[in-house]
Amino acid sequence: MGRSAAFFDLDKTVIAKSSALAFGRPFYRDGLITRRDVVKSAYAQLMFRLGGTDEQTMARTRDYLAALCKGWQVEQVRQIVAETLHELINPYVYAEAAVLIEEHQAAGRDVVLVSASGEEMVRPIGVLLGVTDVIATRMSVQDGRYSGEVEFYAAGPSKVEAVNELAAARGYDLADSYAYSDSYSDRPLLECVGHPSVVNPDRALRRLAVENSWPVLEFRHPIPLGRRLRERPAVPVAAAALGVGVGVAIGIAWYGRHRRTRATQVA
Repeated sequence: MGRSAAFFDLDKTVIAKSSALAFGRPFYRDGLITRRDVVKSAYAQLMFRLGGTDEQTMARTRDYLAALCKGWQVEQVRQIVAETLHELINPYVYAEAAVLIEEHQAAGRDVVLVSASGEEMVRPIGVLLGVTDVIATRMSVQDGRYSGEVEFYAAGPSKVEAVNELAAARGYDLADSYAYSDSYSDRPLLECVGHPSVVNPDRALRRLAVENSWPVLEFRHPIPLGRRLRERPAVPVAAAALGVGVGVAIGIAWYGRHRRTRATQVA
């Protein structure tokens, strides 16, 4: 038997929000996103949710994201993520997910974050979690700026292609490996390993989990890293077992309310 690994989806599985939603606020603040983009982003998110996991919907989402990011300076994006990571992501890491990641690492398994969000976002989140391996969307770059083309879109079947490539390179035995996700769009990822589990699942994924007798986990306790370290052990993963990039518009709306609330408090 080869080595084994644990593959974790990111949004709503490891963190209690969309990473794109979280970083949408500082992107808007720094002028990377305009008011026109708010409407476009809301439409793209709605289409993705209504369209499910069909190839056409994922292709439209991929192309929209590529067009949205075209011309952005890569270094500016990295700087924004670095400056806001602990404020926007750290408080929303599920304690249950953090414990589960540590348990897999203690058992000698490699842990891999697998996310449709951009690698510039996902890799720093991995560092925050003590995870060095990520599979994420990669944008084409020319002269330090995003060109408007996608080199690799980490969604649906493409996730499995990347997982298989990594497994072949590392010698992972996928039959002895684990995967975790909240979304039905990750059905291919869950089905490619011997130990799939669903986390906070959407309706379709919960139904699939019941049909296949997959473990269903409910993560409910996002806790900042510093507090987790002071209060170990965090919420046991066993107690959570019950039997399962686009949200820019919502992020901007939240940011607006947050700014108004702070202005009222200061006043």
